Amino acid sequence: MNFAKVVSVAMLIGFLAACSSPQDRAAKAQESSYKAQEKVAKERLKLVEKYQACIKNAEKAAACDSYLKSAEALK
Repeated sequence: MNFAKVVSVAMLIGFLAACSSPQDRAAKAQESSYKAQEKVAKERLKLVEKYQACIKNAEKAAACDSYLKSAEALK
């Protein structure tokens, strides 16, 4: 009987240690959110740079508006 209690307590401690806390899950979610925002910002920057290069090279704003509109949509 005593052995069963010791094993039960050890298992309970093991299960509790394996569970992540709400703070850990929140930190992981926050980090994931920051990475997603960074990815969107980089994509927006690329589109703005393409737009500027297109305007510089072609000097036709109408042909380059798709880059500008895409960048604005990512705001």
